[in-house]
Amino acid sequence: MSAANRPTPASVTELFTQYLNSQVSAREQGLALDLPEGEVVPYEAAPVQPVDPRQAWDDAVAVTKHFDGVDAKPWTVPHEWPALVTAQEPAVALAFCVGNFPQMVRTVQPLLAGGDPAALRVNTGRTAAAEGLTAWAATVREPAQVVIAAAALRLARHFDEAEKLLKKVTVWQPLVANERAALEWHRGRFDEAAALWRAQAPSTPVLFNRGMAARFLGDAAGARTYLESAVKLLPDTSAWHHLGRLYLALAGARG
Repeated sequence: MSAANRPTPASVTELFTQYLNSQVSAREQGLALDLPEGEVVPYEAAPVQPVDPRQAWDDAVAVTKHFDGVDAKPWTVPHEWPALVTAQEPAVALAFCVGNFPQMVRTVQPLLAGGDPAALRVNTGRTAAAEGLTAWAATVREPAQVVIAAAALRLARHFDEAEKLLKKVTVWQPLVANERAALEWHRGRFDEAAALWRAQAPSTPVLFNRGMAARFLGDAAGARTYLESAVKLLPDTSAWHHLGRLYLALAGARG
């Protein structure tokens, strides 16, 4: 391309304007980064940078595309989503389900350190204060919103309330079955969750979760079998594809 035809780079002013416009749009949709008012987070002030709520949301509903019959219409962002994203403790053994996003695995150091994989399953996070979230969850009626509310309550570690909501959903049973198994996994009932996934019809999320569970239950061979299948079915543009490849590589290295 000649210099005359080469696109003119955007100015700093134009780039900053685009950034501000994107932030305004994100805030209008309930997807703006949740930072304390009046505070600025300096670069490298923390081990990891804040997760973008918009990207987290896209990945949090990606699982819905892999179940036949689930409505393709946009799923509404749950109440207090940015705060919920910010409050998440670093995860290691992460289920592919509604609400979860691969950025929750903020560091691979625990995975690379070796040792007993079962020790990495435990999430030591505390129950989040979520008065607004629980109040909103009590008002939802549409199946998609009930599933989203249950996922949000699971992220806030209100497991019993999430379970009650899932029992109300009478459609999309394969999706709901995956959500129930994920709920058991993240509340610490690992063997029960793995058994539930094994009993479900194979789908991309179920294969991923069978492999993830096998990896952290000490079955490296099973993890490789299921994760290889799941990764092939996930587009390489998906963050879940890359998390699956990470789990797969570790299953091979530590098996």
